[in-house]
Amino acid sequence: MTKPLLALTLGDPAGVGPEIVAKAWSHPTVHESCRPLVVGHPEVLRSALRLIGSHAQVQPISDPELAEPGLATIPCLRSGNDEVLNIVPGTIDGRAGQAAYDALLAAAQLAIASRISGLVTAPLHKAALWKAGHHYPGHTELLAELCGVSDFAMMLYLGPGEQVRSPAGLAIVHVTLHMALRDVFASLTTEAVLAKTHLVSGIMSGLKGSRPRVGVCALNPHAGEEGLFGDEEDRLILPAVQRARHEGLDVDGPLPADTLIARARDGQFDAVVAMYHDQGHIAIKLLAMHRAVNVTLGLPIVRTSVAHGTAFDLAWQGRAESTGMVEAVRVASELAKRRAAACQS
Repeated sequence: MTKPLLALTLGDPAGVGPEIVAKAWSHPTVHESCRPLVVGHPEVLRSALRLIGSHAQVQPISDPELAEPGLATIPCLRSGNDEVLNIVPGTIDGRAGQAAYDALLAAAQLAIASRISGLVTAPLHKAALWKAGHHYPGHTELLAELCGVSDFAMMLYLGPGEQVRSPAGLAIVHVTLHMALRDVFASLTTEAVLAKTHLVSGIMSGLKGSRPRVGVCALNPHAGEEGLFGDEEDRLILPAVQRARHEGLDVDGPLPADTLIARARDGQFDAVVAMYHDQGHIAIKLLAMHRAVNVTLGLPIVRTSVAHGTAFDLAWQGRAESTGMVEAVRVASELAKRRAAACQS
C-alpha cells in the first residue's frame, strides 16, 4: 500500500512545536510509515532546524502533491504571515495563536478534500488562540466544527509496550473535556457516555482486530459507595453501560477509576471511558507522557497529536522531547492505512 501523505503542523511558534517537528523529521520511523510534509511558516521551521543543528533543507511547496520528502528535504506548505517571525519564545501572543490556527485550518482543509491522508498537530496554546479571536477550547473542538460533526471525542492512546500489557495498547476516551470541573456534572449524560463508548470501541476494534474490552469509569470516589458519595453512577452511567451491552459491546462499569486504570494497564481492558479531563489525562501521562498520542475520534479525517502542551518553559532551548511526535506520526499513518483499506473493501 502507498505510504499515506501526512501534514505536520508547527503549532504555536512560541512553544516547542517547531522544535519537536524538526527533531521528529530525522527519525527513521517517520519516513518508514508515511510521506510527511510540514504546514507552517518556512522561516520558523528553518530556525528550529538551526536550533537543533540539523542540516535538513526546507523546500517551500505550493501544493501537497508536490511534496518529495526525505531525511534531508522537508517540503513545507506556507501558512500565515511574517508577523510570526517577531514572536518572543515562551510568551502568550495572539500572533502565535493565529499562526497555529492558520496552519491547522490549512491542513484540515487539505484532509477534508482528500488531498492528504491525515494531519499530525504540534501543540497550540489555548490562551493565545483566544487572543487571536478564535474562541475554541482546543484542537478537538475546532476540528469538529471544521468537519461539521457533533459526535466526537478526545482519545489518549498508548501503543503496546512496557507500560501497557494489552496487545492492542490502551485507549482512554473522555466524555467531557475542556471545561471547569463544576460544569462536568451538568454536562454528563447517559447519551454522552454511550456515544463515547461506541467511539472508542469502534477505533480499538480496528487496532485490535476483534471486539475490544471497554471499562467505564465511575464519576465519584468508590463508584459512589452505594449512593453515599453521589448517585451519578446509578442514574447516568450504569444505564449507558447496560445499553452498550445490549448493543453488542464488551463493556463493564461503572468502576472506580483508580483501580480501573491499573487493571487496564495490566491488560484486562483495551479501552477506558473517563468522565472528565484529568481522570484520563493524569493516569495515561503517568504511564508514559512522552509516548502517549492524542487522537480525535468521530472526524471524517485522521488527526493525531502529542499528548503534551506548548511547554513554554522549554521553548526554543533545544531540550524538547520529540518521542510523542514520532509516535503521533506512526499512529496517524496506521489509522490512515486502515481507513484507506476500509474504503477499498
